[in-house]
Amino acid sequence: MAAEKLYLILLIFFNHLICLYSQQQEAGFVYNGFGQAQADLHLDGAAKVLFPGGLLQLTNASTQQMGHAFFKKPYKFDSSKKISFSTHFVCALVPKPGADGGHGIAFVVSSSIDFTQADPTQYLGLFNISTNGSPSSQLLAIELDTVESAEFDDIDKNHVGIDVNSLNSVESASASYFSDTKGKKESIKLLSGDPIQVWVDYEGSLLNVTVAPLTIQKPNRPLLSRSINLTEIFPDQRMFFGFSAATGSLVSYQYILGWSFSRSRTLLQRLDFSKLPQIPYPRAKKEQTSPLLITLLLLLVLIMLVVLGGIYLYRRKKYAEVREEWEKEYGPHRFSYRALYKATKGFDQDGRLGKGGFGEVYRGTLPHVGDIAVKRVCHDAKQGMKQFVAEVVTMGSLKHRNLVPLLGYCRRKGELLLVSEYMSNGSLDQYLFHGKNPALSWPQRLVILKDIASALSYLHTGANQVVLHRDIKASNIMLDSEFNGRLGDFGMARFEDYGDSLPATAAVGTMGYMAPELTTMGTSTRTDVYAFGAFMLEVTCGRRPLDPKIPAETRHLTKWVCDCWRRDSIVEAIDTRLGGEYSEEETEMVLKLGLLCTNVFAESRPTMEQVIQLINQNLPLPNFSPDSPGIGVSTPVLLDSVFNSRSSLAPSSSPPSPHNSMFVTHTITYGDGR
Repeated sequence: MAAEKLYLILLIFFNHLICLYSQQQEAGFVYNGFGQAQADLHLDGAAKVLFPGGLLQLTNASTQQMGHAFFKKPYKFDSSKKISFSTHFVCALVPKPGADGGHGIAFVVSSSIDFTQADPTQYLGLFNISTNGSPSSQLLAIELDTVESAEFDDIDKNHVGIDVNSLNSVESASASYFSDTKGKKESIKLLSGDPIQVWVDYEGSLLNVTVAPLTIQKPNRPLLSRSINLTEIFPDQRMFFGFSAATGSLVSYQYILGWSFSRSRTLLQRLDFSKLPQIPYPRAKKEQTSPLLITLLLLLVLIMLVVLGGIYLYRRKKYAEVREEWEKEYGPHRFSYRALYKATKGFDQDGRLGKGGFGEVYRGTLPHVGDIAVKRVCHDAKQGMKQFVAEVVTMGSLKHRNLVPLLGYCRRKGELLLVSEYMSNGSLDQYLFHGKNPALSWPQRLVILKDIASALSYLHTGANQVVLHRDIKASNIMLDSEFNGRLGDFGMARFEDYGDSLPATAAVGTMGYMAPELTTMGTSTRTDVYAFGAFMLEVTCGRRPLDPKIPAETRHLTKWVCDCWRRDSIVEAIDTRLGGEYSEEETEMVLKLGLLCTNVFAESRPTMEQVIQLINQNLPLPNFSPDSPGIGVSTPVLLDSVFNSRSSLAPSSSPPSPHNSMFVTHTITYGDGR
């Protein structure tokens, strides 16, 4: 009987201890200054407690530092109950005399107190460039931000925000509080150096944030209110609570004067303002300046003015641009030479991407734009520059996923700089002819061909005016990060009204890709189709359309592919680097379509819309053979043999097209009847 009584007494005693511990956890803690709290806090970085008074300093006025102060023990919330907590703290953000002020501070709820990977910059000591926005961060922060950062879409440089795993706030507002007496909002300057009260209340799934000056009671209306599910951010419901701050090149003093915390808003203990430590405001030093020093300073200033004047004249000449009155209308598309010079590190040879007959291309980086490619092209300002710039700017408005975006231009005396988006995998010819790895597979090559066909179809029919590219070849096809084909280098492109063609005197391009009628009838959409046909053969065969280094009988790619077809071994023309890993049906279709597009008779070539249907096998190839007129003829010199072979053929009943008056008309009918 006595043993049973003893057991009952012990059971009641332990129950009482558990209740006391639970109540203590519910009650939380309160620190009116942190003189006696160091044992309960985890401090790292620049964070420390200043004596006397127990003022918690997160950062001082030194650059590139961060400080953290967290309650050592994590709070474990019961999964069967709704999470709730409330906190009230007083902070002060004190600017350094003579400085604009630094980054703010953040009240933090985190699954960890290890922030060694964070950057001491605008990330407030919480993230770095790779962890910002990562769900693995498991972090909720209430930021008092005193810098407007475009990187995080900040609304201004004096705001309060709610951050979830990122400094891109899910909710933010300019720092202010609702005055119950005045019935309106009153603004607060966070970087004033004055004490500021902050309340953070979370109950159920609603997070409320309220701020006010030290002399104001807690307003009835919160500044921010947001529904947030903490169980999604912290799956194990284990959380650390504390503060974080950092400086970069911008600095200020960040202080916490007092802190109260509880699991329950009703049990949150009040801070005793009379016990809060004083803020040590820094003062600018005033020194008497001697007359001799003033004289020396004046002389130094004069010397500096002369030096700066010389530097200014030198830099003005160095960065001089050609600007004319008519260019004002193209302002948003014009980049300054200074910006492009800095973006490319002075057109450093280490950043040179390539060199061709029309100029050199350099890689660069522009703020708020990202990676760019800058092409430097020599020009004669007297040769239609206004029209050319107008067309370049208009091309910048062309939008298609398979075009390299043209961002704008810059003009100097004798030099034009074209700015486009940088393509991370370079040009296609580097993979076909210069051994760049990884080697392109047949599916990748087919996707690239379809991409460029789509881009050309858009240029020919999707824009307000027909855009003739005039220089389609592997070196002008760029590959993005996913190896999608992007048509670039609009250095020779021109806009034309639908149905028009450029005069023969405007014939430009690259040998092997140029249609035979270019020298007599000028450019048209059909000449782009011819170049695309040569490009299709180039990609499939891994050979250039015209290679003077190989024997004459195989020098012209179109003729050689046609000869292989005539011998009933068209697959012999396929690039041996594919190692036999390709679809014979697809490669044969592409080779025949390439021959069809390089037909010497322009009217017998398909349009780019038809090419898309044919290459996607939505239409069957028309019925033609390697001996069909115009197929496999490489150069205008070879046309005589074609004419002779066709002399016995009866002419078509349809009249010759004015675009092909030098040829006997030969029409191939496609599956859609066009």
